[in-house]
Amino acid sequence: MRTDIFARLDREPEPPKIEVPRMTRTRLALFGGTSAFYLAIVVAVLLSTWLVTLDWKIMLFRPYQQWPEIHGFLDYYVVLGQRGPTAVMVAAWLGWRSWRQHTLRPLLCLGAALLLLNVSVGAVKLGLGRLGPHYATQIGSAELFAGGDIFPSGHTANAVVTWGILAYLATTPRARRYLSALSAVVALGVGLTTVYLGTHWLSDVLLGWAAGLLVLLALPWCEPVIAVAEAWILAARDRMRERLRERRRLVPSLPVASGGPRPGFFPPRPPVPEEPAREPVGVAGGRRAPVGGGRGAPVARG
Repeated sequence: MRTDIFARLDREPEPPKIEVPRMTRTRLALFGGTSAFYLAIVVAVLLSTWLVTLDWKIMLFRPYQQWPEIHGFLDYYVVLGQRGPTAVMVAAWLGWRSWRQHTLRPLLCLGAALLLLNVSVGAVKLGLGRLGPHYATQIGSAELFAGGDIFPSGHTANAVVTWGILAYLATTPRARRYLSALSAVVALGVGLTTVYLGTHWLSDVLLGWAAGLLVLLALPWCEPVIAVAEAWILAARDRMRERLRERRRLVPSLPVASGGPRPGFFPPRPPVPEEPAREPVGVAGGRRAPVGGGRGAPVARG
């Protein structure tokens, strides 16, 4: 039994029995409550209610001018909500888990969550077309249908989904609780940071939290599709491996001299035809002619 630190990097001998989350009554209740909250935020902004007034008060307060000493740190912290860097980091971790546990489910869950996020958040962004605080044109206006794309906050929703997927895929209740708390703190901080920097209204952040949470709550509905996709990918991999084995069987194994080229690496040279042997000079009819001899040459007698 290995006891060194690198033993943790070994693949598990057998795939673990992973409990796939189901759409329970509690999850359905949370999904319904979050959907109602989502709809309430959209209606409040459409009707320019007190929420829009609060947006403008915070924007005119300019938090980045009130507390400039934390501006540099928050410029880096907000990267935890950017889709590209966070997706790469989380995908690397889930890829290692997929390899170690002999399953593609972690990576496929991440892909399904990001697909749902892009479709749902992107459609609302383009449909409502809200402008951000830095591009607002009229004080007190909701700035809707003006060609913007910041409602809901993509940074906030992405932080909820990208870091929340780690809690969703946790294999123990304790790990799930800790990761849920950690992802909630990160998503809360990213959303408030965008308000501090003036890149989003407060209502954008509220809707981003709801949008990301809806994606995580809806993931159990995607589990059957994820299972079918995993089976199809693994079957395609097995077919490709079998074809490679068949090709290796069909290639003849030729002996190779030491230091020589590998068989099949260079095309074989065509055989060189042998040239006919030339007759030596002075030979006629298979007998050598006498040197200096002619028809009248003297013959020595004994």
